[in-house]
Amino acid sequence: MAGQPRQPTGHVFRVERARGPVWYAKYRLPDGRQVQRKLGPAWTERGRPPTGYFTKRLAENWLREVLHEARRGTLVGQVRTGATFGDAAAEWLRYVEFDRQRKPSTLAGYKVLVRSQLLPAFGSMALEEVTTEAIERWLSGLGGAASSRTKSLVLLHGILKRASKVWGLQVNAAAEVEKPALKRSGDIQVFSPEEVWSLVRAAASEQDAAVFLTAAFTGLRLGELLALTWRDVDFAGSVVRVRGSYAAGVLTTPKSGKVRAVPLAPDVAEALAKLGARKMFVGEDDLVFCGEAGGYLDSSALRRRYKVALGGAGLRPLRFDDLRHTFGTRMIAKADIRRVQEWMGHADIQTTMRYLHYAPRDEEDARLVAEAFALASAAVPAGRSSDDLGRLGTSRDV
Repeated sequence: MAGQPRQPTGHVFRVERARGPVWYAKYRLPDGRQVQRKLGPAWTERGRPPTGYFTKRLAENWLREVLHEARRGTLVGQVRTGATFGDAAAEWLRYVEFDRQRKPSTLAGYKVLVRSQLLPAFGSMALEEVTTEAIERWLSGLGGAASSRTKSLVLLHGILKRASKVWGLQVNAAAEVEKPALKRSGDIQVFSPEEVWSLVRAAASEQDAAVFLTAAFTGLRLGELLALTWRDVDFAGSVVRVRGSYAAGVLTTPKSGKVRAVPLAPDVAEALAKLGARKMFVGEDDLVFCGEAGGYLDSSALRRRYKVALGGAGLRPLRFDDLRHTFGTRMIAKADIRRVQEWMGHADIQTTMRYLHYAPRDEEDARLVAEAFALASAAVPAGRSSDDLGRLGTSRDV
């Protein structure tokens, strides 16, 4: 029927050359294109051919596999997209920014990885030339942590997936590439309450001190702290409402996309009240933690001051985000996991569960083990030891 793709067909043939016979394959693709491929030198001796040599049977097997992939539409180079990987990367970045509405901070991270890792390796290549083998060679030579290499591979997969919809790329070569193994210890570095107060005392200003204390006692992310307004601080209700996040110069919704309420501890309420009292004018829509002329704080500068405060307090070089983890580990010991999930704004409860092993259950667990073995020892008859019972259990009745 007109317009229907043809079934791929082909044959193998041997050509006599000055240096010896060579096997070739010639086949026609469903779109009508004819391809002729040199397979390798012909093996004319007895026994198994060396690597790279072909007998007629091996040549026919090679062609059979090619025609099978052509029928499935998975043959590399079968579809000519006319686009380069650089074109596909640009389209994917447009797609995630405008169609998927990714946050500016997330988009900025994508652009860094595309520009630094993907474009130098694949940018000028035709889409159909980005094969699984090429990706594996690139990944094996990629430096950095396994998590960073995995992120690059995930982005590459997303770009090729988008290319399949836009340009008809029939094979996502990244789908067959195994992700680097990630080693997760499950351990989280956190501050003790005494260390939090030491950090607060070492802060360069009253506002920085309030930022550090609020981060540790509410678990707010840095972007959420920067976006906090006085309208969000409910002193009467002892609650902080998280409505927004400021990152990459843009105010957006919190990471979870939902407004949430977090308990306002008395120490944080006192610190914020003092901070507000020292400002010339405080309106409901004014920022709690503000920069010059009432604008947003510079997050990079704040992180630098945080590191200076760590050194001044003689504390371990923990990350600013570890203040948030401190809240999670302290609260999991006092509240149920669902409440902690809600307070921290975790979309997935699995994220909250990493704090569970910080819950103080040692004495309870030890008591349960002691009771279990107390019951076992009570079952031992008088005058018999557990060793005696062990020997009896392994002896044969006579």
